[in-house]
Amino acid sequence: MSFKELGLDENILKALSILDYKEPLPVQERVIPYMLDTMNLIVKSKTGSGKTASFALPIIQKMEIDEKLPQALVLVPTRELSLQIKEEFDKLGSFKKIKTISITGKQPFKFQKEDLQQRTHVVIGTPGRLLDHLKQNTLNVDKVKYVILDEADEMLNLNFIEDIRSIFAFLSSNPATCIFSATYPEGIQNLSKEFLKDPKMIEMEGNVKIDEYFYSVKETLKNEILYQCIGKYKWDSLIVFGKTQARVEAIYTYLKDKDVSCNRIHAGLMQDERFSCIKDFKKGAFRVLIATDVAARGLDIMKVDCIINYDMPSPMAFYTHRIGRSGRVNEKGMAITFINEYDNNHVQQLKEYLHKEIPVEPFIPYTISKQDKEIISKSTKIVENKAKELKKGRMTLYLNGGKNKKIRPGDIVGAICQIETVSMEDIGIIQVQDHQSYVEILNDKGKLVLKQLQNRTIKNKKLKIQEAR
Repeated sequence: MSFKELGLDENILKALSILDYKEPLPVQERVIPYMLDTMNLIVKSKTGSGKTASFALPIIQKMEIDEKLPQALVLVPTRELSLQIKEEFDKLGSFKKIKTISITGKQPFKFQKEDLQQRTHVVIGTPGRLLDHLKQNTLNVDKVKYVILDEADEMLNLNFIEDIRSIFAFLSSNPATCIFSATYPEGIQNLSKEFLKDPKMIEMEGNVKIDEYFYSVKETLKNEILYQCIGKYKWDSLIVFGKTQARVEAIYTYLKDKDVSCNRIHAGLMQDERFSCIKDFKKGAFRVLIATDVAARGLDIMKVDCIINYDMPSPMAFYTHRIGRSGRVNEKGMAITFINEYDNNHVQQLKEYLHKEIPVEPFIPYTISKQDKEIISKSTKIVENKAKELKKGRMTLYLNGGKNKKIRPGDIVGAICQIETVSMEDIGIIQVQDHQSYVEILNDKGKLVLKQLQNRTIKNKKLKIQEAR
């Protein structure tokens, strides 16, 4: 089956083609038709199966572009996941003029309020901050026709269920609700019974493509064995999981001293630092990411060659979430777990959790060569050109006037459409904020519009206009 056969329109198909989406993945093939039919769904699918596109594509298709109020809410457990889903919506909906915004904590409430006052099609965010906006009447959900709960089991673990219940209390339009979860614990079952009427259950088969290895490693030798693993396999991308921030910092310092291309992420870092680190890792700016379990869920990194559990996970459910960073979509993955002399109880718990034996083996020492050192000290420099192709022919303009000068989107549209050879089809998303505005110009008309607007007025006001940086 092709994406076209699923009933997606030409603008979406164009974006999919540029992004090199060749054919629907199994979860997309099963979910998209039901979501296009606005049905309630429960989807049990492992991390990395392609589920983000399975709900993003039908939502983009069903959006009424001229509607000002949000028509879809996507609830997620973390800021990182919220931003990544927004990025996916932006890419897949780039030719549909879909506007999405991410609403999470530890961001200025005022700026989010300004964004929500503009025409917005999809709001993605964490339950706590979304609920804050609902309580303060800065988020209007009267037109919402889709609600997505992504990584629902993780939101359950983070005690977001009461916030989710409160959010549903604000919804009056009886939207189609879809729950996506890697597991289906009792809490999620109860939630689905509470809010989903006659849901369709879609359970994807595991189809695990991860080779798992368990090595007996003395606690004092973990750093050295880790270094030998990196030198032996020379992975382009590796995530190492440590149990605490202090542990992650210690591993990071050790590997940096060994001149290994690496960085780290944990909750002790600023969120902007964490997000920047993930972006760099995805681009191949460094090989080894050392992380606490803050990185175990919801990170859309399409190709991670291996996961190393430097420390055993706790609770054991984190084992599945951690190794799920590798072997995503159609890629084969690898997972290595270090088991020290104090881990007997953890091993027994993991056996019970996985319902299988754990074959613990000694690690065969490996001597790092000069050539190994040269390779693992360099970045892989993965270049992502596909997303850049979506931005061809687009330019975003900055105007130094907004609501303070009584500028409205219609005023900007009117001024632009007065320019010869420019029409509504050449205008993308417009954002009018308190003191500035932004307008996206399409179809290679950016330079023309910029030049012409610099010599014109908007609503009889002379504004400073330049390309947004």
